[in-house]
Parts: sequence; C-alpha cells; structure tokens
Amino acid sequence: MADGKGHAYHLAIALSLGQLVSLLITATGLASSIVAREGIDAPTSQTFCNYVLVGVFYGCLFLGRGEKLQMPWYYYCLLAFIDVEANYAVVKAYQYTSLTSVMLLDCCTIPCVFLLTWLFLKTKYNAGQFFGAGICVVGLVLVILSDVHSKDRVEGSVPILGDMLVILGSILYAVTNVSEEFLVKKVDFIELMAFLGSFGALISACQLIILERHELKSIHWAASSVLPFITYALSLFFFYTLAPLLLKISGSAMLNLSLLTSDMWAAAIRVFLYHQKVDWLYFIAFGAVAIGLVIYSTCDDDNGESVCFKHLQNDDLHRDAYLLVASTDIEDGGKQESEETLASEICNAKDANSSIH
Repeated sequence: MADGKGHAYHLAIALSLGQLVSLLITATGLASSIVAREGIDAPTSQTFCNYVLVGVFYGCLFLGRGEKLQMPWYYYCLLAFIDVEANYAVVKAYQYTSLTSVMLLDCCTIPCVFLLTWLFLKTKYNAGQFFGAGICVVGLVLVILSDVHSKDRVEGSVPILGDMLVILGSILYAVTNVSEEFLVKKVDFIELMAFLGSFGALISACQLIILERHELKSIHWAASSVLPFITYALSLFFFYTLAPLLLKISGSAMLNLSLLTSDMWAAAIRVFLYHQKVDWLYFIAFGAVAIGLVIYSTCDDDNGESVCFKHLQNDDLHRDAYLLVASTDIEDGGKQESEETLASEICNAKDANSSIH
C-alpha cells in the first residue's frame, strides 16, 4: 500500500512538473512571437539574457559553498556550446519555414532521445512506454493537421533551409537533454547549472558580437521590445531550473513528451488572451497527449535490480556492503557477477533482515 501511494505521488509530481515546464516553454514562444512582431531578429541575444541569469544565480551559490568541481570544466563548456546552437537553430528556423513545419520536425527530438538514452544511459523502455509516447505524437499530429488547414497559415521563405535547421536543432536538443540527465544524476545540480549558465553566457556573447551586433544597434529600445526580452529570459531561466529536476525524476523522454503540450497551451492562450478561434482538433489533441503522458508514466517500471543498484550508489552503508560482497565473491572463486545482480542480492538480504526484525 505504501509503495502504491509512493508511486502515485511520484507520478503526480512528474506530470505536474512536466506541465509546468511546458507552460514555461509556451511563455518563451509567446515572448518570441512578440519580439518577431517588433521586427527584431536577434535569437542569440534573447538566450544570452537567460544564460546570464542562470550563470550569476547558480554561480554565486556554487562559489558560496566553496566546493571542488565534480566534473571537468570542459564537459560543461561542450554542453553549453551544443545548447546555445540548438536554441539558435530552432529560433532561426522560424524565419525560413512555417510554424507547422517547425512543430512537426521538432518531434525528431523524441526518437533521438529514446535512441541516445538506450545507447549511452542503458535505459530500458517497455511496450507500454512506447505506446504512450506514440499517443503523444498522434496528439501533436492532430494539432499540425489543424494548422495545415488553417486559412491564416503562413509559409516560410526558404522551407528547405528552415526544415534542416529544425532537424539540426532537434538533434542537438536531444544531445543536451540526455547529457543533462546523465550529469544531474552524477554531479551536483548547482554545479551543473552554474557552469552551463556561465559558459552559455560566454559563448552567446561571442556569437552575438559576431552575428547580431548590427541588429542590436538598429533596435529602437522601448517598453514594447524590452518587456518581451525580459519575459523570455525569466521564463527560460525557470525552465532551466526545473527541467533538470524532471530529468532526474523521470528522464529525458518524459521531459520531451511533456513539452508536446506546449502547443495546446499556446492554443489556450489564443482563445482566452487574444479571443481567437481554434479548431476542435486542438481539444482532442490535448486529451490525446495527456492520456499518452499518463500511460507512459504509469508504465515506467524502474524496479528490481536497477532500482536497488541506484539506491546503493547513493547510500554509503549500502555501498560498503556492495564492496564487501563483491570482494568476498572474487576471493572465493574469482567469479565476477554484474553490479546489478550483486545489488539485487544485497537488497534481498536487506529485505529479509527487515522482516526478521
């Protein structure tokens, strides 16, 4: 009973956190659309403000603790570079292709995340999780079909170039998501954010000086242009703060599936804020994505050996027990079992011991 309540609590936290980060992404999209209507084309400058906020806030926390680096600095530098270019590629794509194409091709992140986590993090997915992910994608396809038949749909100027930029950005997003999932489970969260923000700000500053300095000089800075920049930076700051928590709880796949609902939240903003009409397919799509997320989360059965080994890695006492069993096994016959098998034996022994007491 306690395990059931714990699983339900974990599920509720993961789903709620997923929708919160989805709303934050929706806010960044709304701010970007306002910036575009102001005639401003400076994608790197927008993300630069976010990286500065992340770097300063978490950098101060990291320095205040006076701890040593748990991971070499060049890993964070490479991660920040990939993250900056992923943001730049997708934002830049809006100038060349349609919104529908960006939405469709941005889904490339999902299969890339599944593949990368399976290859490098050894994450195992079951049929139920794939089924839930498929329903989520079907829901997004319904949104795209609605946009295709929309009368106010605007085509891009160079669709092929825009589509290639979206695909590139999606692959880079997958790399950053999986890398952050690995790092957030291995190193301190504050260290990760401090160096991601600091290196991201440095790389963005160099890039905007090279690519956007003339655009920034030509901007007439007024409240109508400054406020969207601030909104974008703050929304992305909180996204960068909360996304690693979701990565640690449920992984990269859950994060990217949750972000699919951002298109539905955007539709809600169109209805309630701008009083625009949306196609009825939007509501069916939102329901499909919600159902898919619940199915994916409830079918996430990380238990058995992997869970026991995960607890061992985070508990000094259990780690000592693991080393003792491993060394004893080697001395007796030289036969080495896998870490997962040893971890399972220790967990079973622990459960047996608990039942005796």
